[in-house]
Amino acid sequence: MPKVLYWKYALIVAVIAGALYYLVPQDEQGRLKNLHLGLDLQGGVHLLLGVASDEAVTNHLSRQVDEILSEARENKIYTLGARQSGQRQEITFASPREREKFKEFIAREYPALLYSDLDDRHGAVSLDMKEAARIKDKAVDQALEIIRNRVDALGVAEPTLQRQGKERILIQLPGMADPERAKQLIGRTAVLEFKMVDESVSVADALAGKLPPGDEILYEKVVDKVTGHIIDRKPYVLKRRVVLTGDLLTDAQVNIDQRYNEPYVSMQFSTLGARKFAKLTAENVGKRMAIILDGNVYSAPVIRERIGGGRAQISGNFTMEESQDLSIVLRAGALPARVEVLEERTVGPSLGADSIAAGKISIVVGGILVVIFMAIYYRLFGLVADLALALNLLLILGGLAAFGATLTLPGIAGMILTVGMAVDANVIIFERIREELRLGKSAHGAVEGGYAKAFSTILDANVTTLIAALVLFQFGTGPVKGFAVTLSLGVIASMFTAIFCTRAVYDGFLGSREVKALSI
Repeated sequence: MPKVLYWKYALIVAVIAGALYYLVPQDEQGRLKNLHLGLDLQGGVHLLLGVASDEAVTNHLSRQVDEILSEARENKIYTLGARQSGQRQEITFASPREREKFKEFIAREYPALLYSDLDDRHGAVSLDMKEAARIKDKAVDQALEIIRNRVDALGVAEPTLQRQGKERILIQLPGMADPERAKQLIGRTAVLEFKMVDESVSVADALAGKLPPGDEILYEKVVDKVTGHIIDRKPYVLKRRVVLTGDLLTDAQVNIDQRYNEPYVSMQFSTLGARKFAKLTAENVGKRMAIILDGNVYSAPVIRERIGGGRAQISGNFTMEESQDLSIVLRAGALPARVEVLEERTVGPSLGADSIAAGKISIVVGGILVVIFMAIYYRLFGLVADLALALNLLLILGGLAAFGATLTLPGIAGMILTVGMAVDANVIIFERIREELRLGKSAHGAVEGGYAKAFSTILDANVTTLIAALVLFQFGTGPVKGFAVTLSLGVIASMFTAIFCTRAVYDGFLGSREVKALSI
């Protein structure tokens, strides 16, 4: 036997061993750990979210105006306050002179804002964003990345997250059994704010309508420790001005309070945030500061002393799961705008199991019919082709596992299609061999000529199919991409098995003995 055949056999064995290496490891349930199943096969959650991008512009402008008013005071420019009017912010002044100073300040420091005078008598002006369209587009991209970070923290295998249109995000979470938790975690805005409690105003007076300008009423949920249900809402009178935000957080972790054995979330600020927090606590010793998340007060502790190191905590009778979810959203960051669920589907694992069973049956039935046909019509050569067909399926599954790809229902359809393509390649080769035999060539010469003449036809067909599969993978989404992955792997595997593997078998058989007739 020629030495080159030993190298061919060694390569075939190595490829088979590599495929088995990725397919053999299993988990406790006997499933292949390296082969991920898509949403349609193992069940999970499908969500289509809409991002309120207009709200992103409003929030961005509101935060910027808070900074502007603070800087204006430092520059001895005095205003009577600001209020929201649509997507604009309207600011009033005590005198026209203050307004003129403010106008010069905006033109110098904030050229990206659109300034306009509203009312000469009251000295009102409005501020708007010049680049609202860019902020909207950026808000959707930012929301996608933040949601991706939250999903990654959940540990969901092979999630699908992609932008659809201008303001929509598609999310698929295979294996996620709790859609409500997914919606709460993904859709939570997670705006963390610190505000000072206004001790000069009684809560009763504020609830009766005597709320000073610049103040607001927010509530803390009172939860029953036994049942976990909300039993009351405790009001707080807070100064509207935000003294610190969660943008400066670098970490959030779940810890256990040793006194009450309850979980809480500890937060770590950045270097800049730590300096601001230390200065804030030093200037407000003896006063109460409220920690607010998404408009809800979680706690309002009294500041006993300056707090250095940039550490704070949120407690509020959390369960461990609630604490973990809260730490995830704080680490991932706040969404730039509110998101709402436009479409929701939950695929049960039983439906996925039915799909897998149906896919197995289709592959088995199709495979049996092909095996029988090839064995009857092409005899011994047909049996070799059947072995190559089994190897083809093994290599496709091994490739999916090696690349960490996801097997979907359309992917199973792609596998069935490649079975037909692999058989087609063998049929072309066998017919060329028959033609060579009819021309009177020897067995070895017929095999040599059959493979040589069939190669260009098979290569052209498979390369064009591979190009189409790669285009589908590049521009397709969801199920289309799953189909493209298995089709691409199937094309490569069928070329390897139909041209390389079967040829090595025939060369080994013909090279070791004198064969006068072929069973084909």
